[in-house]
Amino acid sequence: MYLQHFGLRQLPFTLTPNTGFFFGLTPHVEALQVLQMALETGEGFIKVTGEVGTGKTLVCRKLLNELPSQFQCAYIPNPYLTPAELRWAVAADLGIDVAEKLDQQQLTRLIHEKLLALSEQGFQVVLVIDEAQALPDESLEALRLFTNLETESRKLLQVVLFGQQELDDRLNQANLRQLRQRITFSYHLRPLNWDEVQAYMNHRLMIAGYQGLAIFTVKESKLIASGARGIPRLVNILAHKTLLLAYGEGAAKVTLAHCKAAINDTEDANKSIVSPSQLFTLKPVLVFIGVALSVLAGLHFSSISCCGLWLARISGWL
Repeated sequence: MYLQHFGLRQLPFTLTPNTGFFFGLTPHVEALQVLQMALETGEGFIKVTGEVGTGKTLVCRKLLNELPSQFQCAYIPNPYLTPAELRWAVAADLGIDVAEKLDQQQLTRLIHEKLLALSEQGFQVVLVIDEAQALPDESLEALRLFTNLETESRKLLQVVLFGQQELDDRLNQANLRQLRQRITFSYHLRPLNWDEVQAYMNHRLMIAGYQGLAIFTVKESKLIASGARGIPRLVNILAHKTLLLAYGEGAAKVTLAHCKAAINDTEDANKSIVSPSQLFTLKPVLVFIGVALSVLAGLHFSSISCCGLWLARISGWL
């Protein structure tokens, strides 16, 4: 890849939410501040929503990593669960050792007893659910009933919901109005401005080990921000492709032509800002990289051809 070419220790623009690359962007910092303040109050539901790719899971992981020691956390990353499955998942995360033959009423009682015990030990229990828009209505109602568990002074369980914008639509349903009224704090992650995109890309390059002159100037940053519609995940995809193109040409920095080609090649990018006549294709670059990697690996000619063909095919050009 392009690591050696740009003097990098690791890939800077991967899609995995890595808190080691966390950058203090305004929407992400504000979301964390809202979450921290809300958790201190010890009441009800807290909700964070945003478009796909705006950084909800990254904020979620950052929150989990930085929870103070008095918080006991249960985390459910894939919540497409029935109410019964949800109760079992909560019990497992709270460390409750239960027999398989327990009915739901007995399981709920054990969860209540565990929450009481943790409260008496000075812990505040938080249930964090990522991709909450996937929860069935029945499971959302089961969550609401969980928050009925309380002492005379405070709730025994707080719930933090991270979800796509569809979660707001779901909660606007009349049958979920009781849960909606229990959401005490809410935050919506907005897309990034172009200057935030530029700072974000430069930060990730620095964390990855880059020490040279700026790879992305103002013009390239503005174009990538527009092509990505300010969505960090799309910024990562476009930035990664532009670095591939620059590497394929032996260039020390990204150009507008690289950005336009990357935008044109990316499914969910805003292609309306790019004229097709201005573009060149990524295909020869990936074939070149495939050939170079094959030569370095000492493969014979037929393997080199197959490698280039494979790279082109997986990228959707053939």
